[in-house]
Amino acid sequence: MKDVVAGPANSGKFQDPNVTADGQTRASVALSHPETLWFNTGTLCNIECANCYILSSPSNDALVYLSESEVRDYLAQITARGWPITEIGFTGGEPFMNPEMIAMARAALEAGHEVLILTNAMRPMMRKSMRAGLLDLAKDWRDKITLRISLDHWSEARHDEERGKDAFKRTIEGMQWLRDNGFSMTVAGRTVWGESDAQSREGYRRLYAEHGFDIDADDPAATVLFPEMDETAEVPEITTACWDILGKSPSEPMCASSRMVVKRKGAEKPAVLACTLLPYAPEFEMGETLVEAERDVALNHPHCAKFCVLGGASCSG
Repeated sequence: MKDVVAGPANSGKFQDPNVTADGQTRASVALSHPETLWFNTGTLCNIECANCYILSSPSNDALVYLSESEVRDYLAQITARGWPITEIGFTGGEPFMNPEMIAMARAALEAGHEVLILTNAMRPMMRKSMRAGLLDLAKDWRDKITLRISLDHWSEARHDEERGKDAFKRTIEGMQWLRDNGFSMTVAGRTVWGESDAQSREGYRRLYAEHGFDIDADDPAATVLFPEMDETAEVPEITTACWDILGKSPSEPMCASSRMVVKRKGAEKPAVLACTLLPYAPEFEMGETLVEAERDVALNHPHCAKFCVLGGASCSG
């Protein structure tokens, strides 16, 4: 289980939710404009990647399968609370491992939301029942469904280095099926290999052209390139003064616009988390309901600084 809050490089930091190690007031973020509610469908996955932030694998069921009825309950809470949610996201693990994936997506679409499914597009998605389910959803909601494909690198060798032999080939086969059936796709890649952003995007551009994938390599929302998530890397804590120093707003981090629902193994009910990147950090669990999840989030983790606020900048004065 992954429960590290701060590695050795950050010794003494990220301990108090209200105060930084040097005694300054820690920054927090309000849920100012809820746009996306994420559902983690379970941590089970058909493969085990070399550097999976959520430790998904064929044996990790730390987060168990969510059910259609549980998703529908939260969709009803969205309406009751008046959250202006436009998008429901499904992540894992591999969402298509969950036998109720199609039913959960249908529930979100029937409620009027757009649906984003994060998938490796491999054998779980390509099972006959899942393909039939996707095609059935597409009859009424094709323009409301997007699948974000995990394609770590534009080259087969480097993708398979992370995900195992023949993973690239099987993902491309899944993407070809989605292409041929008119589904909207985006890609999630990684910046593990020291390429520049321009080099990575050029590689993806060539790949998309080769296979006729209608994906924009230059649009950071269509080809998302994620850095490695190293909790031991030295990062500064974010104080209330940082917003003005950096010229940023507390409405920008993703905890200002999203929450994630998970169900822990052995739990009676799902829980709502402040952040999709911190599924195992207990201090970011907000309660079982959306009402409880409306409170402010203290930026009390290295990821809050590195990924959500700094983006390579520094607020050290």
